[in-house]
Amino acid sequence: MEKILKSDEQWREELSPEQYAVLRRQATEPPFTGRYVDTKEPGVYRCAGCGTELFRSDDKFDSGSGWPSFTDPALADVVELRQDTSHGMVRTEVVCAACGGHLGHVFDDGPRDRGGMRYCINSCALDLEPSGS
Repeated sequence: MEKILKSDEQWREELSPEQYAVLRRQATEPPFTGRYVDTKEPGVYRCAGCGTELFRSDDKFDSGSGWPSFTDPALADVVELRQDTSHGMVRTEVVCAACGGHLGHVFDDGPRDRGGMRYCINSCALDLEPSGS
């Protein structure tokens, strides 16, 4: 996958303040506030930073966590997983493989019948492209 490299200044100009804080500074939007938490609309979720297809609505589920949750990325190589030891915890951070934007975290408490993973993703890190079906 081709890497997208931009200066911090470019990211600040292109992203909203909330998107910049999450995607470039690893912030987290407050739970139950994101625009895609309860969305059931079919479509493709793309990175708000670079447009890479990250998740599909078929893999979205209601985890009750307050953030959009998915069982799998659209393709295995569109996200990278990194160890995150911030806030006194050990978690697995999910980043966009193309632009390196922070998306959220992945946990192993998802639906067992769908692989058991829960990709817990910030709404502001995503753009939904509706499929119209």
